[in-house]
Parts: sequence; structure tokens; C-alpha cells
Amino acid sequence: MNTRFYLAIGAIAAAGCLSGPAQAEHWDVIASEMTGDCTVAEYLQIVDDFNVWAKDYGYSAKVAMPIQADDVDTFFWVGSSANAATFGAAWDAYRDAQADPDSEPAKLQVRFDKCAENESRSGYDVYN
Repeated sequence: MNTRFYLAIGAIAAAGCLSGPAQAEHWDVIASEMTGDCTVAEYLQIVDDFNVWAKDYGYSAKVAMPIQADDVDTFFWVGSSANAATFGAAWDAYRDAQADPDSEPAKLQVRFDKCAENESRSGYDVYN
């Protein structure tokens, strides 16, 4: 696990809290490792396909792949939405759709599960 990444995210959030009340963006940070069953390019294509689905829910994701770090095996999904409520609505839609194996979110999840194993997940309020 890349502790420095988490500390940096925490410092950014804390600095925003000290500046006074404001509307916070929500970041959804998932630490993962590739399973070896697909390439980084294949994983990034799944993220692109996910972002097409998630756009209607006000959520988008980027992936931070380490090029130099104490742990070069762990990469980070950094999802963002306007606020925690928007994230919650997107999460509810994605999670609830898993019950239907023919839904786009269920098909995406099968592809994600093939490629990566999640190690941890954290949510952050992010302030300007």
C-alpha cells in the first residue's frame, strides 16, 4: 500500500477543511493490483467504458499507475463526483444493477474482476 498517497490525499482534504465551509467534491479512491489476466491497456479500456456509463450519474474515474513508488504493484482508481450525494446515487445505480447479469454495470464488473483485485477503498471530501 502506498501510504504517502493516502497521506497526501488526507493533507489536501484537511487543508480544505481549515479554509472554511465549502461544497466538497467527492473522491472515491480504490487501491488495486492487476491479476495478470489482462493488460493495463485492457483495464484502461474498461475504465473508458465505465466512464461512458457513469457520465449520466455525474461520476468519472481516472487511474493512477505508479512509475516510481515504494509499491509499484498497487495502482489507484480515483473516481470523482460533484459531492457525496452524487457519488451515492451513482453507487446505488451501479450496485443495484449487479442483480441483472445482462445490465451494463454487471458486465463491466465481470471485466473489472478479471483484471484487478481491490485491496482497499476510501472516500474523501476534497476542497478547493
